[in-house]
Amino acid sequence: MPIAVGDLQDWIAGRSAPPRASEGLNDPISVASIFHLALSRDEDVRDPVGRASLNALRTILDDRAEAERYGGDDLAHFGPLWRQVKSAADAPFPVADLRSIAERVFALAEMTERLPVGASEVVAIDGRSLELPPRCRDRNWLVATALPRMLYRAGFTSRIIPSLVPLPKFMPPSPAALTGFLAKEIGQISAAGLRELSAIEHDVAKLTNLGATQRSRLPLLGRLLIAYPGLQASSVSKLLSVTPQGARKLLAALPTTPAAQRRLRAE
Repeated sequence: MPIAVGDLQDWIAGRSAPPRASEGLNDPISVASIFHLALSRDEDVRDPVGRASLNALRTILDDRAEAERYGGDDLAHFGPLWRQVKSAADAPFPVADLRSIAERVFALAEMTERLPVGASEVVAIDGRSLELPPRCRDRNWLVATALPRMLYRAGFTSRIIPSLVPLPKFMPPSPAALTGFLAKEIGQISAAGLRELSAIEHDVAKLTNLGATQRSRLPLLGRLLIAYPGLQASSVSKLLSVTPQGARKLLAALPTTPAAQRRLRAE
């Protein structure tokens, strides 16, 4: 699905419906459903940071309600298969290396391609038996949503990183080829992540120059806006437990970039 990060941010911030929700395109599954499955994947992980992040996100945008609203049919269609993928992804690795992860990815991809016999067979009016292409034959996105969990289980990350999905659009010909691809992608993603972390730390450091009092919510609001760009006053009100009017005053008092100022005026 060709969407941009900004499309997701607009949805999370309450500015728009899920990307492509009203475009009438023949997508195999809705963005809201993928978003929900990716988040629910880690609900059972006992990580206080991850749990706090999930709770904060669901205060802004309840992925469960959004998936029911925009993708109820998707959840019914893909839910059972997703649970199988999640269970298989959690199985212990014989050796905690990238080759083992690559082999698991291929095993999961094969699992998602299996269909019940006759699942795509229909009978025409004249009695002929026709075989139609199954819904969403390419289900690699299901495997992709489980990859951050596999990297965590194998010890490559200290916690699950939802955005760490170093998979190509089309599967390589063999686990060996995928192993090399994973190594290269993880290296590039790690370098990009360090640059992004440096930028975030720079933005956080600037929050100390706000001249706010000790009890002010401005520094906290600044950190929230770094994590969730473009938050509306209604979301700020929920997260900081202030009135909508108080949230608007806080947003007006916080220095923003020209681009952010334009977005606030657009509300």
